[in-house]
Amino acid sequence: MSVGLLLITHHPLGADLLRVATGIFGTCPTRVEALEVENDAPCDLMLAQAEQMAGRLDAGDGVLVLTDIYGATPARLAGALLARRPHLRVLAGVNLPMVVRALNYAALELDVVTEKALAGGRDGVCICPEPDVEE
Repeated sequence: MSVGLLLITHHPLGADLLRVATGIFGTCPTRVEALEVENDAPCDLMLAQAEQMAGRLDAGDGVLVLTDIYGATPARLAGALLARRPHLRVLAGVNLPMVVRALNYAALELDVVTEKALAGGRDGVCICPEPDVEE
């Protein structure tokens, strides 16, 4: 078994991140879905969708939810989902390195996958060195 992955993001970020990440792997190594929030979507319907998705994704090892901006509607939905499902973890500030790490380590325990994804997201943000310019 493996940890399921649910992206709850502003539209169209989640599907785009998954498309790129699965392109890197050539296939999707775990169960994964994206719930993309439209600005005018009713929150109660979105939460019901998120709950259904989390139920499909959890094969017994839990679900890691990745969301974009902490405090925004997608993150608030993820927080509401967390309150309803104890075998779930939520990380905000999703980026491509975070998604790749979560997919790469999905076979590990939920807390380990969460830490690996967090490290990937954090370590994936850096100032790039200036190139050496030869004259």
